[in-house]
Amino acid sequence: MISFVRIDDRMIHGQTVTRWAVEYPCDGIIAVNDAAATNSVLKSAYKSAAPDKKTFVWTMDHFKEKADTVLASKTRYFLITKNPIDMAEILVDFGFVPDDVKTVIVGPCNDRPGAVKLGNNQSITQEEADAFERISKAGYTVDFRLIPDKGIGSWDKFRGQFGY
Repeated sequence: MISFVRIDDRMIHGQTVTRWAVEYPCDGIIAVNDAAATNSVLKSAYKSAAPDKKTFVWTMDHFKEKADTVLASKTRYFLITKNPIDMAEILVDFGFVPDDVKTVIVGPCNDRPGAVKLGNNQSITQEEADAFERISKAGYTVDFRLIPDKGIGSWDKFRGQFGY
């Protein structure tokens, strides 16, 4: 089962395991990112960030193969992607329904050339905005929130800056 859905360019780190696991109990973490899943050093680093949780770092294809098993499991998993484009592929294109989770929490997305700054450590590109719009239109609330008590608003607050 999925208990929490997050987009975070750091994927698995201390805040994920400590702060968010208090708000949304979990037994394990599933991070979906092709680059990390195919790089043994990155994969090992992500897994070691949550030593007391079942932690998986999967490619998109592997996630799609295991999606039904994840949903049928009694284990409560966080589903995390590094970017909104991958999350849109999972939730919209693939049609994965993460149990009763209807909010996608957006964590850090670093400043980059061509990105629009929404708040502290939260900047997105037009391509990422397009993904957020797709996720929103699929019925999910997109909430920009670095930590549980520090949010800057939902996608509805920012979508006008990107032509929606």
